[in-house]
Amino acid sequence: MTNKVHGYLPDETPRPLELLFFALQQIIVMFPATVLVALLTGFNVSTTIFASGLATLCFILVTGRKIPLYYGSSFSYIAAITSITMGSTYAHLPMNERISIAQFGIMMSGFVSIIAGFIIRRYGRKLIDRLLPASVTGPIAIIIGLSLAGSAMSNATAVPASVDPAWGMNWAWVIAIATLLSTILYSVYLKGRFSQLPILFGLLTGYGVAIIVQMVTKIPFISFDTIQGAMLQLPVITLPKPTFVAVAAIMPIALATIPESTAHIFQLHIYVNNLAKKKGSTKVYDLENRLGDNLIGDGIGDIVSAAIGGPAGTNYGENISAMAISKNFSVNVLITAAILTMVISSFTPLVNAVYSIPAAVIGGLSIYLFGVIAAQGIAIIIEKQVDMFSSKNLAIISVILIIGLGGSFYFPESMIPFFGVRFPAIATAAIVGILLNLLLSLGNQEEPVIVDEDVDLA
Repeated sequence: MTNKVHGYLPDETPRPLELLFFALQQIIVMFPATVLVALLTGFNVSTTIFASGLATLCFILVTGRKIPLYYGSSFSYIAAITSITMGSTYAHLPMNERISIAQFGIMMSGFVSIIAGFIIRRYGRKLIDRLLPASVTGPIAIIIGLSLAGSAMSNATAVPASVDPAWGMNWAWVIAIATLLSTILYSVYLKGRFSQLPILFGLLTGYGVAIIVQMVTKIPFISFDTIQGAMLQLPVITLPKPTFVAVAAIMPIALATIPESTAHIFQLHIYVNNLAKKKGSTKVYDLENRLGDNLIGDGIGDIVSAAIGGPAGTNYGENISAMAISKNFSVNVLITAAILTMVISSFTPLVNAVYSIPAAVIGGLSIYLFGVIAAQGIAIIIEKQVDMFSSKNLAIISVILIIGLGGSFYFPESMIPFFGVRFPAIATAAIVGILLNLLLSLGNQEEPVIVDEDVDLA
């Protein structure tokens, strides 16, 4: 007798109470990175949160409720956006006017994704396999996860500004380790329906440890007054201001995010169909052939987000990790999460409740989540049966890994300098990988490897 496999496929819906908890879990994993982008770029935090939820709803609608992905603020655009919001060119303008200028560039970048999506729709899988084989998308997913390792460790050791770092860091580690270990133990040992909520349970455990640590040490890890003001505050809406400078600075970044979206859709295809197989379903969820829809939805998400004052975004690897760990890919869970996110953004006590989660707790969760993103890249390479003895594949994978990881950790702000211009490390690694693959494919008429659909990744 085999154990019943618990999990939800994209077209399945949990019971109401489960739906709420699963949605909260998705909000928890997307919140830190989405808010951090707002803080780094100068965008309004509440508007960024609201835009994330609204763009997710639009993405799900445009893709016909077929693709379970959550839209959050993208790190790839930070340097380009801050060149406008934080640079000297527009320093004389109020911040909201600078945001308006950046918004127009973000909206235009959305059209790049949409055009790319229609091209892929037109020419299909053959174009995807040629431009973005697993030897490119796999290592890109790996560097996306590993490049965030520094952020995870930084959060895990974060202490309030008023506290001696040498003293406070020790207790931050206690909280982070308790969060990490409890989340891992929950994900491995919980059975039945509880096995789908390890991240939420891990967060609650870490939060409880933080309360105890704060009572014993008097270190204020938890605070409920981050945002001041009325209980109900609608997000600040700013309108785009057409400027060529913003288009030139921001629009090209969209090209570099296409491999990231490709990696995400391949990850989903693998994990969703693996769950379907374990549940005994004969239905095939053909997600990897929906890359065109994914890019169109992503582009529309950028346009919607930027139209009201939110930063550029992307499908979140953190949310995919949460879905893979909890075996919950329900589209309705993400719809619920998007709606709740929009409510939270307008209700000050709820925003402060989320802000009260100690950075050390987020760090403990991130160590696990960011590692899972990287592991999913390995899963792509395995599932697509990439020949690791091929000189061509080794060259592509090695160059992507070193440029992406070396650029992320060696250069300030993960920006690689070249002839007076600075390029985002992950985006640069992706573009170099694509170009190298095309160069090494010239004259190569090898037939693609036929993938065994019965490969079990469990």
